[in-house]
Amino acid sequence: MKGLVLSLFPGIGMLDMAFEEEGFCVVRGPDLLWGSCVTRFRLESGRFDGIIGGPPCKCFSPLANVVRAVHGEDSVAPNMIPEFERICADGQPGWFLMENVDRAPLPVVAGYIVRDEIVNNRWVGGEQNRVRRFSFGTRDGRALRVATEALEPFEFKPAVTTNSGGRRKVIKRDPDGRIRGRQGHADHHRLAWRSLDQMAADQGVPADMLANLQEHGAFTSKALRIGIGNGVPLPMGRAVAAAVARAVCQKQAA
Repeated sequence: MKGLVLSLFPGIGMLDMAFEEEGFCVVRGPDLLWGSCVTRFRLESGRFDGIIGGPPCKCFSPLANVVRAVHGEDSVAPNMIPEFERICADGQPGWFLMENVDRAPLPVVAGYIVRDEIVNNRWVGGEQNRVRRFSFGTRDGRALRVATEALEPFEFKPAVTTNSGGRRKVIKRDPDGRIRGRQGHADHHRLAWRSLDQMAADQGVPADMLANLQEHGAFTSKALRIGIGNGVPLPMGRAVAAAVARAVCQKQAA
């Protein structure tokens, strides 16, 4: 075992799965998907070797502007990075890893130096075009150094989102050049539909895992779409977990 890891905002556990495959023992923390709230979570110092998690990123995502236009500012999820920072500060792990969109700010935790790396799922063997920033916090400022492939696929799939396929439809105009559709609901605001099975496949979720969630879990189809759409693609998670393992082992060998 390479260390005891606390997973914050775990969702359905896609990033957790990658770390478990790499040999870490992962303990899942609270998540709204499971009926618990991170804001009430408290952690004693020194309980975990590492902390991982992806605070909800909707307020930093480019798609947030579409949501604001259609539903208003109050419909955008709040910034939960401060909760991640609070728990890391309380828990004082040997390292922490935060996943988020590339526009999100880096976490700031006293006593830690944070080094970040942008990773595209296509760079690590995935077909889906999905870009994320991984912020790696340690006391000595070690870099993450995610191993990427020399060439990325020429053809790729658009990023999976919680309610669609992530690809904007072509804007349609009437003969006078005006955009068809009501304001906030025009074609360029809509996203191509993707089935739940296809979402899971594009995210790298094993077919048996999805089948088990559907058969034994208490999730609605909407909840599964949220959990899968918000998760870290498995190829990306595996590459990042391997990079963390290398960084941890280098420190232990030093």
